Amino acid sequence: MTVLKVDHIGIAVKDIDEAAKFWEDVLGLQIVAREEVASQKVITAFIPCGDSEIELLQATAEDSPIAKYIENKGEGIQHIALKVDNVEAALAALKEQGVRLIDEQPRPGAGGAAIAFLHPKATGGVLLELCQRDYQD
Repeated sequence: MTVLKVDHIGIAVKDIDEAAKFWEDVLGLQIVAREEVASQKVITAFIPCGDSEIELLQATAEDSPIAKYIENKGEGIQHIALKVDNVEAALAALKEQGVRLIDEQPRPGAGGAAIAFLHPKATGGVLLELCQRDYQD
């Protein structure tokens, strides 16, 4: 498994348009992509920042992971995503090391990425996402 970089930081927000005002109007950054990921009940907005991105996440349903996160912890950083060279190999290596996984197989994420989450109890309390943007089925 090779970690290539911090791909993005996911921030749970109640309203992407309202949250975007800070990133765009105050910091001068720009949203380059918005997407609804129906399987995860979320709308995403990606904001490039240097070699990484900020991902704003807005729930589309009350039972979505983002809605539950905001209900429990409020708006804020929800996860950190690491870009890996091969998400399937990374999951296999982590499982072999006894790391607790949320996803044992990659699932589709925004922008065509293959993603998988590691359990916060295995990572010192951080929800960690592995992503591979050039994933092919």
